Amino acid sequence: MSSNKEILLVNRPNDRKIGSHLFETREQDIPSPGKGEILIKQTYMSLDPAMLGWMSEDRESYIPPVELGEVMRSSGVGEVIESNNPDFSVGDKVMGMTGWREYLVSNGEGFNKLQPGITEEMALCVFALPGLTATTGLYNFGEPKEGETLVVTGAAGSVGSIVGQLAKADGLRVIGVVGSDEKADWIVNELGFDGAVNYKTDDLEAKLTELTPDKIDVFFENTGGPIQHHIFNRMNTHGRIVVCGMIADYQSENPAPGPNWIPLIKKRINVRGFAMPDHWGEVPQLVAKLSPYVQQGKIQYRSHMVEGIESAVEGLQMLFSGDNKGKMIVKL
Repeated sequence: MSSNKEILLVNRPNDRKIGSHLFETREQDIPSPGKGEILIKQTYMSLDPAMLGWMSEDRESYIPPVELGEVMRSSGVGEVIESNNPDFSVGDKVMGMTGWREYLVSNGEGFNKLQPGITEEMALCVFALPGLTATTGLYNFGEPKEGETLVVTGAAGSVGSIVGQLAKADGLRVIGVVGSDEKADWIVNELGFDGAVNYKTDDLEAKLTELTPDKIDVFFENTGGPIQHHIFNRMNTHGRIVVCGMIADYQSENPAPGPNWIPLIKKRINVRGFAMPDHWGEVPQLVAKLSPYVQQGKIQYRSHMVEGIESAVEGLQMLFSGDNKGKMIVKL
């Protein structure tokens, strides 16, 4: 019988470093679905920055950690290869929380069928966590208005690139913060951003001042890092700051201090942190909001594929080093 590879979390990243020492591979027989269940063969698996938090011991986060000895948590896309559930047929492509494994059995709860014309890659790049996160943060909390200026960090990433494109489609001036000239070129010349700041090489204050002559109304924060303070200092009165992620600090023993709060009072700035688990009940509305932009060709994406479930650790390391170019996906 063919085997099913699973990757278990066996150690906590106490040194905040990601490596093979955190995981263990287990091979078992492919499971069989019971009454009302389906057997899914995973084909594409998503890697996301949130995974570092899921691996930690933090019990006060927005989602419980993965317990030691459990299959590592992730979302993915797969094909139904056996079905004892009338809601699913063999051959259906489905998306949901799959975990780091090649096969899984589910009762179907939490899995959605991919609509015709939606590829696995598009599903994970746009309609999975990246697109849902971008849509939630931008519209629920960013409150973008035509003619305003938005700055998004991690702008070439899976969430940031969609935030910027949605804002551009709505008539905002959009500036993206990235970590390489190649990424700057992509968001400006391919995605249509109005400008880019390379946080590794540019004079941050001077470049940001040049690109935001009317200052900043919406700041969509994905990364943290020194540029956060420069962006904060250029916020307009009644500006909105949406805090989605702080990837620059996730592996730091001493996260950087945030901006001074006095300008929050003077400028009446609204700062809102959010996490998607609070909004799972809104997914149908979020997809309905996002879909027209996709159908009209206003949302482009790119993925960075690595092959084989064994490459998941390598892919996750690339995600945190910034070496990936696009949504990080494991092709199984």
